[in-house]
Amino acid sequence: MALPYREGDWFAIPLRGGTFAVGRIVRSPRRGGILLGYFFGPRRRQVPTLQEVANLEAQDAVMVRRFGDLALMEGSWPILGHHQATWNAQQWPMPPFGFEDPLTRKSWRRDYSDDPSKLWIRQVPISAEERRALPKDGLLGADAVVVLLHGLLREE
Repeated sequence: MALPYREGDWFAIPLRGGTFAVGRIVRSPRRGGILLGYFFGPRRRQVPTLQEVANLEAQDAVMVRRFGDLALMEGSWPILGHHQATWNAQQWPMPPFGFEDPLTRKSWRRDYSDDPSKLWIRQVPISAEERRALPKDGLLGADAVVVLLHGLLREE
């Protein structure tokens, strides 16, 4: 079965209250499943057009996370399209992620390959301050993405 998306595609995320955030798929394994996405505000009152989001850049993201593709596969997160002129995977990197062990409270930096569905390839101890400066490690489902974006974009 062909995937309805590809790396570089923009998509809309319905938030509570009838508003929308925007995401970009920046890493996708061939079979889909677990993706890396960059997510953006501000809240929008309607699904934006591809032209409205084409100038967003990686540094504009409010969140970078690994997430499951179920909402994209089901169509509940509309795919806006692929803007070839702005897609360059090197400008949208797989960042290191911060992780705190819940038992020991030790902080770690986790490095991943470009395949977000794989386990991390390296784990390095870091300070709690360094961990907080990194995107949080973990895999999110669609509902978790919505809850986090709702909180991050609440003030806008």
